[in-house]
Amino acid sequence: MNSPAIHAIGLRKQFRATDGAQVVAVDDVDLTIQPGEIVAFLGPNGAGKTTTVDMLLGLTDPDAGTIEVYGMTPAEAVRNGLVSAVMQTGGLLNDFTVEETVRAVAALHGRTDRVEVVLDRARLSDLAGRRVEACSGGEQQRLKFALALLPDPDLVILDEPTTGMDVGARQEFWQAMRADAALGRTIVFATHYLAEADEFAERTVLMNHGRIVHDAATTDVRAAYGGRTLTFRPPADVVGADGIDPAWLAQVRHALEPLGVTDLEVSAASLEAAFLALTTETPHSPEMIGATR
Repeated sequence: MNSPAIHAIGLRKQFRATDGAQVVAVDDVDLTIQPGEIVAFLGPNGAGKTTTVDMLLGLTDPDAGTIEVYGMTPAEAVRNGLVSAVMQTGGLLNDFTVEETVRAVAALHGRTDRVEVVLDRARLSDLAGRRVEACSGGEQQRLKFALALLPDPDLVILDEPTTGMDVGARQEFWQAMRADAALGRTIVFATHYLAEADEFAERTVLMNHGRIVHDAATTDVRAAYGGRTLTFRPPADVVGADGIDPAWLAQVRHALEPLGVTDLEVSAASLEAAFLALTTETPHSPEMIGATR
């Protein structure tokens, strides 16, 4: 398709709090995502991620601004089978088996031919006869993923998709997602697990207080705000059973003193550090460093 997968300009959404005050959940958000991109939405609780996802899916309308999905309204894109979602919450019928659930929804989409395909893609073939109520939280999330794949969508939106999964189930889920991304789908996911964004997303969009505070390649976000630590390996002849030779360490310290270096440590730039730098109100916050959108 020639149109962007997602093209939003000036999105704004506010809600009325229980005390009657107006709360701005999304504040003047511009966002363009091209077909085939893998994008992570990050931000602290209340940053506006879920509200933005709801607008992308047509579940709620913006109070201001425009949004298009493949050149049409989100609702039209959903009706045409171009976009599907795996939401953090949502009802499944407990009395149905996994396969019965998939077949019922497949019939609604007119895609009964994809039942076995999506069961295999979500790694659920061995659980096809299990009742939904007997499935773990992670298995139910994988079932939602299978349902999202039934219309063979061009865009998959995931809202906290691995909530409730243990480490093993989370790894299996992302293995399935990687396989699906290899087919060329556009994938947008909101998550609290920074390691998932760091490992899986090519691009990271950081939200805070309803605004996009940084939008760049994940490696660039990590490098720009994650911090760096200089590391080195000492020569073998100064390392003994009791550790590194103190005299040699004294020479290193003496050589580095003019540079102001006091400690050397092994570590890499961290997306978690970048996240904190961009979402914590400190002198290094986006308002001080000139965040981009």
